[in-house]
Amino acid sequence: MKLFNQPLSWRQRLVLSLLSVLLLSLGWQTLSGFTLLVGFVPLLIISHSYTGTAKDTAKVALWASLTFLLWHLTTIWWVWNAAAIGTIAGSLVGSWWCLLPFTLFHIVSKRMPKGLSYMLLITAWIACEYIFIKAPVMSFPWLTLGGGFAFDTWAVQWYEYTGILGGSMWVLLVNILLFEALKCKGVGRWVATALAVVAPLILSLVLYSKNAPEKQLYTSGKAINVAAIQPNVDCYEKFSGTEATQQQNLMELLKQSPVDSATFILMPETAITATVNERFIAATWAIQGINTHLKLSGSDAMVIAGVQSIVPYGKRRISDTNRRTKYGVYYDIFNSSLGITTDPLNFPVHHKGKLVIGVESLPAWFREGGLFEVDLGGVSGQLGIGDSAKPFEHNGAKIAPAICYEALYGDYMGEFVRNGAQLFGVISNDGWWGDTLGYKYLFAYCRLRAIEHRRDIVRSANTGISGFINSRGDVLQSLGWDERGVISHTLRLNDRQTFYTRYGDYMGRLSLYIALLCLLYTVAVSAKKKFYLD
Repeated sequence: MKLFNQPLSWRQRLVLSLLSVLLLSLGWQTLSGFTLLVGFVPLLIISHSYTGTAKDTAKVALWASLTFLLWHLTTIWWVWNAAAIGTIAGSLVGSWWCLLPFTLFHIVSKRMPKGLSYMLLITAWIACEYIFIKAPVMSFPWLTLGGGFAFDTWAVQWYEYTGILGGSMWVLLVNILLFEALKCKGVGRWVATALAVVAPLILSLVLYSKNAPEKQLYTSGKAINVAAIQPNVDCYEKFSGTEATQQQNLMELLKQSPVDSATFILMPETAITATVNERFIAATWAIQGINTHLKLSGSDAMVIAGVQSIVPYGKRRISDTNRRTKYGVYYDIFNSSLGITTDPLNFPVHHKGKLVIGVESLPAWFREGGLFEVDLGGVSGQLGIGDSAKPFEHNGAKIAPAICYEALYGDYMGEFVRNGAQLFGVISNDGWWGDTLGYKYLFAYCRLRAIEHRRDIVRSANTGISGFINSRGDVLQSLGWDERGVISHTLRLNDRQTFYTRYGDYMGRLSLYIALLCLLYTVAVSAKKKFYLD
């Protein structure tokens, strides 16, 4: 190709940069993520066109910065509808995490063997994704490369072994092989590229067939009926209306639910707008209403509803998330899911462990003055952070009571499974951004969680999408945007743990170690060369 054999003009580099933006972005536009497999090739061409001098490295970094910033802006622009600072901060921070491994790759590629530089690109990129996933405060793993296949679940059934970081490795490997095939003549490189694309797809189709529901490859094989309620209340008006109106809406839908046959009935995140003191749960009138209805209807179901709950600690400060009353009593406010049955003394509670940046969680140095706090209804600012992911058990079935943002984290959802969850439940209130891409992908990412852990999923969202997903990531039934109603379906329990469930984001941990070794080796070799030259 001429692009490899002649200097490139700034116009050509601009076209290549914009082409990368387009190819990288399509996976997050409810389209196919397969363009990711070629999305880095234009950027690699730009890197190839420069030398390894400090001046040229800075130029590569500028082009890469432009590419990654536009990629983020074109995929998370919808956050602006709720908070402009979210789009700006998310794009800047996310772009930096992408720029770091790519710039390191460019520097090393001009000094070290090709294989080492490519190994560094793959492992450093995945390591940065892993750190971004695990970051305690600023975690926003929306654009993890492997997540771009959320609408291509048939092609990534092997995530049960690797998680979505395996998808990131696939993307980077195919891009590198394709770049080398374009740069160098020879059929062998094209064959290698074709195998790298096709082999995972063949494996995925085999696993897709193997996990067909009719084959019942489950340890327990038990099926239960579950229901999802979608009240369709405007997120911004949710807490401005009266609690009585909200409760009436929920009770009307609960009366339409199959309370006589369902094991679990899910209501959305913060469905109950009254703040619940966890020491006196049974005294909350909204919960009393649900409890009474279950008794009168003779139901043996568990209703799982989202609440804002308070845990008082007394005069002792437990953590830096604690608030204090004017009487000196410390307490935490949690975004919680609550199990409600006919038993007035048994209310299992799960505290949300993965909090939304800016809305529910802020670094300590940002909390003063509330400048960066975003109020999206209910309590804003720093909430308490849940420290466990334990399932709710009812009538012999164990369900994960996950809340919204938690479903973005594969390893965190795996903690529910390692603690015994046979089924995933996800409750959400994700209409903050209107009818845009946000809520669609929160639902789609659940399909990847189903594959990673081979668990059926029931999801209840305030304004959509509520629905049911099987362990292959297939959508069985759903309620779309701006719909009100109740849906029910029979889902199957599973006791088996996948390889990914057992070992979590091991690819991220391995990549971090390998990337550090590559860098240490590069530094050592460079120092040795300098020593001999001196």
